[in-house]
Amino acid sequence: MANQTSKLPRVLIVGGGFGGIELAKALKHAPVEVLMVDRHNYHTFQPLLYQVATGAIEAESIAFPIRRIFQKQQNFSFRMCDVLKVNVQKNTITTTVCEIKYDYLVLATGAATNFFGDEVLEHNTMGMKTVPEAMNLRSMILQNLEAAVTEDNPQEKDSLMTFVVVGGGPTGVELAGALAELKNHILTKDYPSLDKNQMKVYIVESKPTVLGVMSDEASEKAKIFLEKMGVILHNGVRVKSYDGETLAINNGSTIKAKNVLWAAGVAADFPEGIMEDRVVGGNRIATDEINRVKGYSNIFAIGDVAAVITPETPEGHPGVAQVAIQQGKHLAKNLVAILTGKETEPFEYTDRGSMATIGRNKAVADIGKMRLSGFIAWMLWCFVHLFSLIGFKNKLMVFFNWLGKYFSYNGSTRIIVRQFNRQIMREDTAAK
Repeated sequence: MANQTSKLPRVLIVGGGFGGIELAKALKHAPVEVLMVDRHNYHTFQPLLYQVATGAIEAESIAFPIRRIFQKQQNFSFRMCDVLKVNVQKNTITTTVCEIKYDYLVLATGAATNFFGDEVLEHNTMGMKTVPEAMNLRSMILQNLEAAVTEDNPQEKDSLMTFVVVGGGPTGVELAGALAELKNHILTKDYPSLDKNQMKVYIVESKPTVLGVMSDEASEKAKIFLEKMGVILHNGVRVKSYDGETLAINNGSTIKAKNVLWAAGVAADFPEGIMEDRVVGGNRIATDEINRVKGYSNIFAIGDVAAVITPETPEGHPGVAQVAIQQGKHLAKNLVAILTGKETEPFEYTDRGSMATIGRNKAVADIGKMRLSGFIAWMLWCFVHLFSLIGFKNKLMVFFNWLGKYFSYNGSTRIIVRQFNRQIMREDTAAK
């Protein structure tokens, strides 16, 4: 049992993502002991994982040690472990290292890739929610291109050079755009014996348009950008199956591809112990207006794992970083209010807009009533993401990588650090 280090009430935060980090920071001067647990000892800036996967930036530049973030916060401590179960009757959690007691528990575990229960798809496709997964994806892409160089069979070579992105949301669009840039500007530099016209990039999306979560203007502009870059779009269709060789679509068509990248959805990732009737939409924990899990007095949930169910938000808020950040800050105020006997305030989400980048000088942004696209939207996207990174060194690394890539179309990290093997290199996605 992990004993409390003070007589103050313990706020136990499970997950070091955007919501958990902001909550812990906001509790810096609160009369509580803050303990965070996570399976990794670093915070991941997930919006740039696709750039790690495509060799544009180093993995280290989007990860920052959690302990270092809180070096000067006296009431904070950290444990690296997997959380196995919440023991609500005992006010403890069971982890891979010990049992930990809490006074207030906050689940900020985020989301994992959603394969909709299809284990074959899960095995044969590649998700991208963590740094190890992004590095595995990078290795797979580069290994298949290396294999294509020496492949004599034309059909097999085509398959090795065909990339299918399943999902046309922001992640899928950004990943497909990065692959198209690799094809158009880098492939023949690194692999002069390969024909760039033989490399194909597809998006398979169930909605009638890409970026369906954004405005019609952004969706249409993204489509124009993608098609101009050579990306082949299949909208209004779903993947039926993929066996590692052939992707079958429900309109009867098939695609021979060795590279299928899954960006079609997410599922909340949380440990056992929360009653099933508290889970809504199949995978999110229902909370009240202050992010308290319904039916519990001292358990809270924020970010992708939570659905704040109110008459105004019957399905919860969107699963984006800004929701988690705002909920983390707001919950800190409400926890202090609970401790001091004051009235809590309901969470109200402020939508600060949506952005997606498709490639160099190509991006779309919805900010209030403004609809931006092209170079201005791209510059705004770069600015927002650069300054959202944690750590000056990380900002500097990403900036110089982007600057070099802008003028040369040439990323610096297309190296195979470890050989990708589908059987042994899939990160465990059990609850944190």
